[in-house]
Amino acid sequence: MRVTVPITLPVALPIVPSVALLLAFSILDVVAQDRLLIDRVEHHNVDNDGVNVHYVTLGEATTGETLLFVHGFPNFWYVWHNQMEAFADEYRVVAMDTRATNRSGKPEGVENYDMPLLLADINAVINDLGVDQVTLVAHDWGGIISWQFVMDDTYASKVKRLIMMNLTHPRGFSRTLANATPEQRRATEYARTFQQPGVGAGIQSGAAGRAQRTYGEQGERVVRFVQEAYERSDVELMLNFYRANYPKEPYVELTDWPQIDMPVLQFHGLADSAVDKDGLSKTWDWIDGDYTLVTYPGIGHTVQIQAAERVIETMRWWLTTH
Repeated sequence: MRVTVPITLPVALPIVPSVALLLAFSILDVVAQDRLLIDRVEHHNVDNDGVNVHYVTLGEATTGETLLFVHGFPNFWYVWHNQMEAFADEYRVVAMDTRATNRSGKPEGVENYDMPLLLADINAVINDLGVDQVTLVAHDWGGIISWQFVMDDTYASKVKRLIMMNLTHPRGFSRTLANATPEQRRATEYARTFQQPGVGAGIQSGAAGRAQRTYGEQGERVVRFVQEAYERSDVELMLNFYRANYPKEPYVELTDWPQIDMPVLQFHGLADSAVDKDGLSKTWDWIDGDYTLVTYPGIGHTVQIQAAERVIETMRWWLTTH
């Protein structure tokens, strides 16, 4: 919706040129702020060893810092719209599409979704941005990748801070799988299903409904934008993230992880049935940097949407103090 600001000036008084310019810029600023996020982001593409990685940018980075957002399954960059809008006035905000998603490349073969390649996709974006460091903000599969990115000697120095949403540390995650109660095992049955071939079509067929339920309040144009992104994505290939990297039975606790030196802010919606809160225990033992854990009772898996305002408020405080 375009906002029109009526301005009434006395006829007898000439408009001083500088005042007229200020009024014009004020009107343009109101109009610019009212434009949809999907119209304001800049689109970029970078090649990672033959696979295109698409990402969007917004903001002027008055702080000189970059926030890089990495989404989970089955989302794409727009799942971060609340946080991008909130922080674009102070940071350069960047959100990428992981491989097989939206406008990023879709290589065939499970081997093309091995973890080292997913880490290299993030690295390709950071290099293309031309910055030394980013604050990495991640959720779900983006979180699985990002935990390992900051524990990899090749890449760790490129991350100043880590912000994690509803994905527990790999050690806690594997420990919960290995010691799962019957209820917890039932809750992760979806992941074992996702590791089987041929199940993507059923998930993709529900994309239109998901877009309407999640983004309907933003209007028909945004809903259609999201639906088109889901249509461009290849869910069957996206499930290769599970086939290549999700633990396989028999589950064991994976203990061989390096300590994390950077500050970490972790959000977790306690009503998440996909990533159990039991995996949070002892995370503080595996992080040498400052560690802040924020939990939200009654909030589920997509904490960045379901508790958007609280997440943004906490992020803003934490970023200024770390």
